[in-house]
Amino acid sequence: MDKSQEKRALRKQLVEQRLNMPDRPQRSDLLQRVMRIWLVNRPDIVIGAYWPIKGEFDPLPALHRWKEDGELLEEPQPRRIGLPVVDKLHKTLKFHAWFPGCPMEEDAYGIPKPKDTQVIVPTLLFVPCVGYGPGGFRLGYGGGFYDRTLAELQPKPYTVGLGFTNAFLEELEPEPHDVPLDAILNDNGVVWPIS
Repeated sequence: MDKSQEKRALRKQLVEQRLNMPDRPQRSDLLQRVMRIWLVNRPDIVIGAYWPIKGEFDPLPALHRWKEDGELLEEPQPRRIGLPVVDKLHKTLKFHAWFPGCPMEEDAYGIPKPKDTQVIVPTLLFVPCVGYGPGGFRLGYGGGFYDRTLAELQPKPYTVGLGFTNAFLEELEPEPHDVPLDAILNDNGVVWPIS
């Protein structure tokens, strides 16, 4: 089995494991708390995230609360949340404004995306992790969308991986094109950077 086949098999195994976690709701609640606490002193007002699929952790409740907190604090600029929309031509992601109840439609992959909302540029980007390992490296679904997007976004956003504790891969070996995340959060707290 070559390296790409190994990764494909590993992705499949991790997604199955995540879908079958009996304690996923409890782990999700813990990660919601970790995320909310981690966001408290962040200066960002535009955050990109994702619509959860295949049992991924859902970051949107914590982000909606973060947005509401900004409104309560009467900050000069409103906090904004963006969700990815696939740019088919460049095979990258653009982030469109999202808010609870905004019109949504499915993209080419069947994932909900905001419909006809403004393009925004996040300074902080939460990314889902199928798996993650030492040094802040992430195992995604293999499409390369986030890698290409991060190579193009200017200024480059601060990147934070989100995953459950059982997605940690101690022996994950990054490939030459892999760029480490700036931080990784799981249901136990901050995993990367280790302070």
